[in-house]
Amino acid sequence: MCHVEIRSKVGADGVLTISLPLGLAEANREVRVVVEPSEHLASSSVAEWREFIGSMQGCISDPTFRRPDQGEYESRGEVFP
Repeated sequence: MCHVEIRSKVGADGVLTISLPLGLAEANREVRVVVEPSEHLASSSVAEWREFIGSMQGCISDPTFRRPDQGEYESRGEVFP
């Protein structure tokens, strides 16, 4: 059996309901479920994302690379005249 990680939210009633189909090959096997809050995971993910974005800055070394024109916005009528 492989390691499976899921994220789920505890309901307003304080009950966590999980449905995790593992297949017939895993039927009648004992498993271990570990519950831990994901706040620390979310904050580390934000930090990792910001670090990744920072590492990408200036990564295009081709001096001829230019951002293409973005085109023209279409003209629409006023929403609130």
